[in-house]
Amino acid sequence: MGKLPSYFIVDAGALPDIFLKVAEAKRMLETGEVGTVNLATRRVGISRSAFYKYKDAVRPFNDMLHGRIVTFQILLKDEPGVLSAVLNIFAQTGGNILTINQSIPVSGCAAVSIGAETSGLELPMGELVDKITGETGVLRCEILAG
Repeated sequence: MGKLPSYFIVDAGALPDIFLKVAEAKRMLETGEVGTVNLATRRVGISRSAFYKYKDAVRPFNDMLHGRIVTFQILLKDEPGVLSAVLNIFAQTGGNILTINQSIPVSGCAAVSIGAETSGLELPMGELVDKITGETGVLRCEILAG
């Protein structure tokens, strides 16, 4: 049986330049800025062989979450309108809520799990989390799975 892949979240500043250039070349191809791998690799200054070597292993974190179902774990104060305000943030930013599970409030707080389709988001995932976290009555928001 083969070894399962391991994944790490690493600050882009700590990565060797080649990984950033491969990610940029992939972005250029996906957006249609360039039409061929040859042109993309020339623009970013890497060889085609380097591109093909790393293209399947390098992907920006936001891309990993884009277009997928993401589960958010949110801790809310047990106050009227807090959950509604959080749901409105999803609606305003293009998130499509698929599931909502809320625990019975204990000590004035309730844990809410929201499953959302993220392909329609109009802002980066980190900004969505920050926006939810900044809402009055939200104690914590994190991505649980995606």
